[in-house]
Amino acid sequence: MKPDAGKLLGVTAGHLMTRTAPALPPGYEQSSVMGLGALLIAAGEEFERGAARRVDENTELRQLFGRAAGVCEDADLGARLDTASAASEGSLRLTDLELSNAALRELLIELHAHVEILDSDAARSLERAIWRELAASTERRKLSLAAF
Repeated sequence: MKPDAGKLLGVTAGHLMTRTAPALPPGYEQSSVMGLGALLIAAGEEFERGAARRVDENTELRQLFGRAAGVCEDADLGARLDTASAASEGSLRLTDLELSNAALRELLIELHAHVEILDSDAARSLERAIWRELAASTERRKLSLAAF
């Protein structure tokens, strides 16, 4: 047997929302079961795209860091940006990708704080690129459930 987590989550959510919840009396428990069903749908969506989203975001951050190394005026930060921009994913396991993403985002925060105190056109351009990436990362995380 090869379990398909996405299908399992979808079938479970469907059962909770179409069979279990309607069988309960209206109120808190029925609402809770419907909410659990919605959470399972969201988990299934994230399961499906989770690795791709993280790889895409990590790649974008590394490219941004490659561009930033020439603007950065802090030698230590510049070296860490160079190292990060040259790295690649060592594993496609979600936990490993998430750890990598967390480290890259921490470096992004440090870079952003540094760029904000610089007074140059290159720094302002980089700051705009950072904000574009932050907006793009928000879009990458958007769930289709947000439309409900």
